[in-house]
Amino acid sequence: MVERQLRQRGITDERVLEAMSKVPRHEFVAPQDRPSAYADNPVLIGEQQTTSQPYMIAAMLQAAEIKPEDRVLEIGAGSGYQTALLAELARKVYAVERHPSLADSARSVLERLGYSKVTVVAGDGSLGLPQEAPFSVIIVSAATPRIPPALLAQLADRGRLVAPVGDIYQQTLQLARRMNDEILIASLEGCRFVRLIGEQGFME
Repeated sequence: MVERQLRQRGITDERVLEAMSKVPRHEFVAPQDRPSAYADNPVLIGEQQTTSQPYMIAAMLQAAEIKPEDRVLEIGAGSGYQTALLAELARKVYAVERHPSLADSARSVLERLGYSKVTVVAGDGSLGLPQEAPFSVIIVSAATPRIPPALLAQLADRGRLVAPVGDIYQQTLQLARRMNDEILIASLEGCRFVRLIGEQGFME
């Protein structure tokens, strides 16, 4: 997975590659899906949700330029796989998941694998986690019609936010940076994610 799907397709951040070599992706999918856990595609995880294609996860992590001292907010924890990757890269990770069943499952797997610097909560990810803000990095793992203003407000100075922005059929991965009071946004590449359902995302 790392050599063929990531390194050969332009993922050059060695910390990201090391994390993706270390975290056992098969632990975050159902037993019947383990044979395809490392395939170059998303994997269903329940509640009509998926854990994203490995390349897309790596591209988002690389764009976010995560440092060991960073505090990270993840929107859309899903199975907890990307949460574990973030825990390998950052000092502290907060993850919000809309579906309580997925949040419970992710929390259980992360605890079993020894990821102690992770907090998983069930709630509306489009509103972020204001009580724990500001965050150095925010990763949004679901499609949103625009970057939610609540998330931009929780981004620290010089913080980075990565999110797929567009309609329900196709999105563009965007990187937002806060520089003092200004938000700078760059478009990275096309992508397709499940919807971010919430007050500042898509309607149910």
